[in-house]
Amino acid sequence: MAPVLNSESPRRLWHPDFPFRPARAPFFYGWAVVAIGTVGMVFSIPGQTMGFSVFTDAMMADLGLGRDALSWAYCLGTVASGFTLPFLGRVFDRFGARRMVTYSALATGLVLFYLAASKALLEGIAGALPALPRAGVAFAVIALGFYAIRASAQGVLTMSSRNAMGKWFDYHRGLAMAVSGVAVSFAFSVAPRLLDPMITTHGAHGTWFRLGALTIAVMATLGWLLVRDNPEECGLRMDGAPEGGPAQPKPAHADSITHREFSRSEAVRTLPFWAFNLSFGFWSLFATAFTFHIVDIGAAAGRTRSEILAFFVPAAGVSVATNLLCGWISPRVRLKWLLAAMNGSALLAVGGMLALSDAVGAAAYIVGAGACGGCFAALSGIVWPRFFGRASLGAISGLGMSTMVVASGLGPILFSLAKTHSGGYAAALWASAAIPAALLALSAFADNPQRRYEPEGS
Repeated sequence: MAPVLNSESPRRLWHPDFPFRPARAPFFYGWAVVAIGTVGMVFSIPGQTMGFSVFTDAMMADLGLGRDALSWAYCLGTVASGFTLPFLGRVFDRFGARRMVTYSALATGLVLFYLAASKALLEGIAGALPALPRAGVAFAVIALGFYAIRASAQGVLTMSSRNAMGKWFDYHRGLAMAVSGVAVSFAFSVAPRLLDPMITTHGAHGTWFRLGALTIAVMATLGWLLVRDNPEECGLRMDGAPEGGPAQPKPAHADSITHREFSRSEAVRTLPFWAFNLSFGFWSLFATAFTFHIVDIGAAAGRTRSEILAFFVPAAGVSVATNLLCGWISPRVRLKWLLAAMNGSALLAVGGMLALSDAVGAAAYIVGAGACGGCFAALSGIVWPRFFGRASLGAISGLGMSTMVVASGLGPILFSLAKTHSGGYAAALWASAAIPAALLALSAFADNPQRRYEPEGS
């Protein structure tokens, strides 16, 4: 006999105790949310730069576009997606982490199906409307695909997965983000090597179709069944603190105590928001630009393709170590000092790029890029709930994610234009050095705004 559905059935499907009660888990359920949030960030790889770059040659061949046209389509699609994320951040606050992780995974899968059908779509439009220039149709088809995959995967799925983890921890938030960051860093580093043979075997479109089916079947299902929005709705407390006991498992650093909830409009009127937001945005711009032009930049410095690509391995090791260190130390220090370390590392990385032909320059880039990436991975998940609370976390982090996505879209084009007009990348690198230098100075003033609301005598 078929089950009887009524108006309450959809609510039951999203109830915190469906299909089980997290409070009955033999461990603090926040760690399960960390595990699923980590998987969600791994499933965002098709929308990340390193996940999309392996498809570049196949897209150019299938769509008949040159590298410049494809780069512009990537830029336009990425920037456009970034401007939609502040709105989607507000949607996160309304619907919660569970629904948004599930919905964004479903959207990512559907977008991957669209990309799998992009060549057939191009042929269909070109056949039905032969008067339209084929290159223009191809550009529009793939630009729309870039927009959708960057918004759904890199944008909302990443943001929702990170926010889901952040809502379950306070004192141990840094540790949770660090543990997740190690797994995500490993997955991101091996993704190109795993995707490349899939493309060789199944083609770009076959690979996208398989990734889409896997994303819907696995990630959307895990999001629906296992993610919960916050510990309070499950009868739990952040960090697994016992009922009636202290909220903090250990004495809290004065800089890590939340005294009030900020709205997004209040957050953007504070200097710390912009100090962190612009620092994250710069690193997104620079890291994406370098990844896009890595072989060409290396060749200009006299480095072979294998040499320059080999830099990623030790840099990843430094990044993982720095991420773990930041996660461990973050409850004990002011975050502005970790931000200063991040911007100092970014400046070291840019300096290393300017002297890449020299062994010392190469070492500076590896250490600087690795340390900056590790600080970035830790701070981007810690700072917003710690500085501004959880009530408007989606709206605030959505604006931050928008900055990062837009910056990542502009980076490759800006570096390309610098080479076109100056004959090399030196001008772009010198300009890049000025930004983290200024942000390093600004870091000293990026105090936690919660400290203004400390009770008298505390």
